[in-house]
Amino acid sequence: MKPAGTDPRILSLAAEVAKSPEQNVPVILLKLKEIINNTPLGSSELKKVKQDIYCYDLIQYCLLVLSQDSSRIQGGWSTISQLTQILSHCCVGLEPGEDGEEFYKELLPSAAENFLILGRRLQTCFINATKGEEQDKLLHFFQIVTDSLFWLLGGHVQLIQNVLQSDHFLHLLQTDNVQIGASVMTLLQNILQINSGNLLKIEGKALHSILDEILFKLLSTPSPVIRSTATKLLLVLAESHQEILILLRLSACYKGLRSLLNKQETLTEFSRELRQLVDLLTPKIHQEVEEQKLHKAACLIQAYWKGFQTRKRLKKLPSAVIALQRSFRSKRTKMMLELNRQKEEEDLRLKLQLQRQRAMRLSRESRLNMLEIIHPGQVEKYNREMEEKSALTIQKHWRGYRERKNFRQQRPSLTEYKAAVTLQRAVLKFLAKCRKKKKLFASWHGLQELTDARRVELKQQVDDYVKRHPCSQMSEAASRELHAQAQERLQHYFMGRAIEERAQQHREALMAQISTNIEQLMKAPSLKEAEGKEPEQFLSRSRPVAAKAKQAHLTTLKHIQAPWWKKLGEEPWNEIDVPKDELSVDLGMLFIGGTKPP
Repeated sequence: MKPAGTDPRILSLAAEVAKSPEQNVPVILLKLKEIINNTPLGSSELKKVKQDIYCYDLIQYCLLVLSQDSSRIQGGWSTISQLTQILSHCCVGLEPGEDGEEFYKELLPSAAENFLILGRRLQTCFINATKGEEQDKLLHFFQIVTDSLFWLLGGHVQLIQNVLQSDHFLHLLQTDNVQIGASVMTLLQNILQINSGNLLKIEGKALHSILDEILFKLLSTPSPVIRSTATKLLLVLAESHQEILILLRLSACYKGLRSLLNKQETLTEFSRELRQLVDLLTPKIHQEVEEQKLHKAACLIQAYWKGFQTRKRLKKLPSAVIALQRSFRSKRTKMMLELNRQKEEEDLRLKLQLQRQRAMRLSRESRLNMLEIIHPGQVEKYNREMEEKSALTIQKHWRGYRERKNFRQQRPSLTEYKAAVTLQRAVLKFLAKCRKKKKLFASWHGLQELTDARRVELKQQVDDYVKRHPCSQMSEAASRELHAQAQERLQHYFMGRAIEERAQQHREALMAQISTNIEQLMKAPSLKEAEGKEPEQFLSRSRPVAAKAKQAHLTTLKHIQAPWWKKLGEEPWNEIDVPKDELSVDLGMLFIGGTKPP
C-alpha cells in the first residue's frame, strides 16, 4: 500500500529507476544519499522519507545492485560503497508498518549477508592488488563497508548473532593481512561493545573458532595494533561472561594459555591489559576479583536500598510533619480547655463562697431583725423552734443520704431481680406461643380427597344456594359507603385488638411478678431466723397491698393490746375496725419499697 503525501523527489526517483536501463540504475540510486543528507537527522520528515523509500522498493533495488559483480557496475567499488552507506542509513530507524515480518526476517539478514560478501570480495581484491594506490582505495572502500555493517548492527541488534555465525565473517577474521585484520578486529570489538551477550547465543563451534582466531592473532601476529585489539577483546569477554572465563581456564583446548601469555613482551602499550588478562586466568587472582565484584555489587545494592529508604522517608516527611502539627495543636487545645475549666471552677468556687457568705450575712441580719421585733418573753420559744427546724433539716438530709446509700448497695440485687422478671416474662411468653401453635395444628390431619360423586353433590348445593339467594345490584355510592363502614370497623377492630394485646401483656407481666413474689415468699425464712435486711426485701411495691397489710397489722396489735374482757365472745378471725384517720397517718410514715414519696 503506497503512503499518502509521498515526497515528490522519491516519486521522481522511483519513476526514473523504473524507466532506466539496468546499467544506469546504480548511479541513479546514488541520488538517495543527497535526499537523506538534506533531511534533518532524527526528524519525523526523515522517518517519512525512509518509509517512502521502502514502500517504492528502492531498498530492494540497492540489495540487487550489491549482489552484482563490481565490474558491471558504473563507478565500480566507489558506487558500491556509497550504496552500502545508503542502505544502512535507510534500514536504521525505519518503521515498515504492515510488512514488518518480511523486513525483519528477510531483508535485514540479506543486507547483512551482502555486506559480508562485499567485504570478502574487497579482501580478495586488496590481496591481489599490486599497486599501493589501488590498495589504499580498496582499504578505504573496505572500511566504508565495515562501518556501514556496524551502523546496521547498531540499529538492529538481533542481526549480531547472524553475523557472528556467518562463515564469511569467520573468513574475514582469519585473514593474514595486517590492515584488513585490524579493521575486522575493530569491527568485532565494536560489535561486542554494543551487545556482548549475543556471543554466548551462537553455536559452540563458531564460538570456539572466534576465540581460537583471537588467541592466534594475540600470540602469532607481529602487529601491535592487532595484538592490542585482541587483548582488549579477550579481557572484555573474560570480565563480562563467566562462561568464557571458565572455558579459557579449564578447557583442554586452551591448556598452557597462561604460560604463553606470561612469555609475551611486557614493555608494550597493552601490557596493562595483558597483565589483567593473566590475573583473571590465575585462580587466586580470579577469586579476589570475584570477591571484589561481589563487594561492589553488595555496595551497589546497599546504595540503592539506602536511597530507596531515604526517598521513602522524604515522601513520608510532609505527612509526619502534618501529624506532628496536628498532635501539637490538639495538645495545646486540650491544655487551653483544661486551663479554662480550672479557671471556671475557681470562679465558681469563689462565687459560691461569696453567695454562702452573703446568705450567712442575710440570715444573721434577719435573725437580728426578728430578735428586735419579737417580744423578749418569746425569744426562747423562737430559738427552740429554729433549733427544731434545723434538727429536722439535718435529719432529713441524713436520712436521704442513708437511703441513697442503701439503694446503691441494693442496686445489684434489684438489677438481678429485674433481669429474673424479664427472663420469666420472656419464657412465659415463649411457652404461651408454643402452646398456641400446638392448639392450632393439633386438629389438622390433612384434607380428604374428594370423590366425583362428592364434587357433584357440592356443586349442586352451591347452585341451589345461588338460586335461593340471588345477588342484589348495588350502586357505586352505596358500595363506597359500605367500603367506608368496613374500613371504619376494621380500624376499630385493630385499635381494640392492640389495646387488648397491651392489656394481656400487662396481665402476663403481673402474673409473672406475682409468681416471682410467691416463690420468694415460699423460700423466705421465718422472722425469728431472719437477719440483717432480709425482711426489707419483701416490702411490697403496691400501695393497696401495703395498706391492706398495715391494716391487718394494726388490727392484730389492737386485738393484742385490748383488755381480756373485751375479747369475750369474739372469734379470732373476726375483723376489727380501724379508724381511717389513724390508718392514713400511719401510712404516711410507712416505707413502701420500690416507690418514691409523693
